[in-house]
Amino acid sequence: MSNDSILPTGQRRDVLQTVGGLAGFALIGSTSAAGAGDDGDVEGDGATENGRYALPDLPYEYDALEPHIDERIMELHHSAHHQAYVDGANAALDTFEEMRSESDYEDIKAAKRDFSFNFSGHINHTIFWQNMSPDGGGEPDGELGAAIDEQFGSFEAFREEFTATAENVEGDGWAMLFYEPVADLLFIGQVESQNGLAHQGSIPILTLDVWEHAYYLQYENERGSYVEEWWNVVDWDDVCDRYEFLTQVEAGKGKDDDHADETDE
Repeated sequence: MSNDSILPTGQRRDVLQTVGGLAGFALIGSTSAAGAGDDGDVEGDGATENGRYALPDLPYEYDALEPHIDERIMELHHSAHHQAYVDGANAALDTFEEMRSESDYEDIKAAKRDFSFNFSGHINHTIFWQNMSPDGGGEPDGELGAAIDEQFGSFEAFREEFTATAENVEGDGWAMLFYEPVADLLFIGQVESQNGLAHQGSIPILTLDVWEHAYYLQYENERGSYVEEWWNVVDWDDVCDRYEFLTQVEAGKGKDDDHADETDE
C-alpha cells in the first residue's frame, strides 16, 4: 500500500507538520517535500509560517467538545497558552540569530532551554488539538487497533495503562502514546512539563495535556475526572492515520534498504 493511499495530500501535510517536530521529519525523510511550497514552507493552516512557528487553527469550534471540555478552557488553552509557546519559540529563534551575528553566546544555555520548552509545547499542543473531535470516543480499529490488542493485550488494558500514566504525571506534563520505529512498537510514556523525559527517536501519535490549565476551570483538582471525560473526544481516525502513515514509511524504508543491498551485490 502506498503512502498516498493512507492519507490524502492535505492530511499528509498535517501529519508531517505535527508528527513530532524535527525528529518526525527526519524519520519520515524526503516524503515531507510532498506538501512543500517553492519557498520550502508547508502550505495551508498549520504549525509553521514563513520560517517561523504559527498558531494553527483548531479543526472545530471552541465549544465543540462540550460537555467533556468546556468552551472557555478551550479558548484560553488555544489562544493564550498555545500562543505563548509559539511566541516563545519564535523569540528563541530570534535570539539565536542575534547571538550568531554578534558571536556572543554568553546566554546560550537559557536560550536553548527556552527553545526546547516552547517548541515542544507548540508541537505537543498541535497534535493534541488534532487528536480530538466532537465525534470522537470509542476505540480504534484497523492496524492500530490490532497493534494495541497485540502489544497491550486489549484496548481496555491499553486504556487502563494510559489513564494511570496520565493521572500519575508528577506536577504538570503529558501522557502520550508513542510509535517507536526501531523495534516497531507502541508504548505509553510520560512527558514532564513540555519536554522532560524525552523519548529520543519516538514519535507521539496521541497526546493528553494534564497541565492544570487544561482542566482546572471545569474539573478543579480532579484530574482523574478530566482524563475520564477526555476519552469521549479522542479522534481515533486521526490517531490511526498517524500510526498507519508512520508504519508504512518504515516498511518502505525497509524495502529501499533491501534494494540497496541487492544493488551493492
